[in-house]
Parts: sequence; C-alpha cells; structure tokens
Amino acid sequence: MIEEEDKTEDQQEPQEAEEAPEETPAEEPAAEEAPAEEAPAEEPEAESTEDSAAEADPDASGSPDDDLDWKTRKRLERSRQSGEAGPQRSPEERQSDRSEQRASDAVLRRRHRQSRRNRKGEPRTGTPVAEHQPNPVKTRQGVVISDAADKTITVRIDIARRHPTYEKIVRRSRTLSAHDESNEAGPGDVVRIIETRPISKSKRWRLVEVVEKAK
Repeated sequence: MIEEEDKTEDQQEPQEAEEAPEETPAEEPAAEEAPAEEAPAEEPEAESTEDSAAEADPDASGSPDDDLDWKTRKRLERSRQSGEAGPQRSPEERQSDRSEQRASDAVLRRRHRQSRRNRKGEPRTGTPVAEHQPNPVKTRQGVVISDAADKTITVRIDIARRHPTYEKIVRRSRTLSAHDESNEAGPGDVVRIIETRPISKSKRWRLVEVVEKAK
C-alpha cells in the first residue's frame, strides 16, 4: 500500500508540473492589463494642462464678451474694476457735492453755447463770404400807346429774343400802366419807367423821364 501511495504521489507530481506551465500564460495577460488600468489615471493630467493653458491665454477660450461691441465691452470692463473706497460721508455732504458738480457742469455748458453763438456768424474755412445785395430796382423802356386816363400812361414794352430751338428771332410785347404825375408823356413818346409801390389796382410802375418825344 505504501508503494502504491508513493506511485500515486509520483504520478501526481508530473501532472502538477505539467499544469504549472499552463498557469503562467494566464498570469501574463494580468500583467499586461495593469498598464491599461493605469492609463485613465493620466487623463486628469491632460485636463489640468488644458486648464492652465486657458488661464494663461484667456482670449483663446470664447467668452460671452467677444460678441459685444467695443463700447459695451469697455463699459463692462470699467464697471468690473473696483476703485478705492472713499471716506464715509453723510447725506448732506453728498448732496452738496452733487450741487457743486452740477454748478460746474452748468458753467461749462454756458461757455460752450456762448462760443457756438460767437462762431455762428463767422465764415468757415474755405467758404466764400456771401455778399448781401439788395434786390435791384427794375427799370423798363418803352413807347407810350395811351394817355387817356388822368396821371396814367400805358407803355408798350417790346421784347425780342432768339428761339432756343429754331434760332429765330421772336418778337413779343406787353403793356404796363405807369403813373405820370404831371401828364408830360404823350402817345408815341419813348419813356423810361421804374418799379414802385402799388399806386392803384393796376399801377405798379412810375414814370422816370421821357427819353424821346414823338415826332
């Protein structure tokens, strides 16, 4: 019996020896899987590098202020800056400071408006000075065709103009009623009349002189 047990032990030892090489390959994948499990531990380092890069260059990451115009962005930057705290003041002192500030602003406004009023009449650079010329008094020369009414003569004004399209001399005439205070002009006389204030319903002209008497 002892010999049989020894034989069985000797038979079991080679089996265990044969089984030992089979167990080693099973342990090698476990060793290979260890680095794979450690790989996620390196991801936080990558995130930390991204955070440091974002802190180093804040313009690289899109901020909501980039969509605003420059004036609004500047106002927001100025509002975010914290100035030094001033001394504690009472409401009466604050009101007096506001009143003084308003008074100084009013003085500046008055000076600016006064300077604008003074410059209003001055000619600008490069602008020619406009000369004020009163309306010239209209004068006409014509022939008296009637002196039937008292202190009134009817004068015919002849107009000769070249037609703009046909280049033909076109003659026209119109009649004006003029005031003759002394009734010195007669039919056929060449007279000069001048525009004047309304004397009657139809008279807006006045006799100046008789240029040529009728023959």
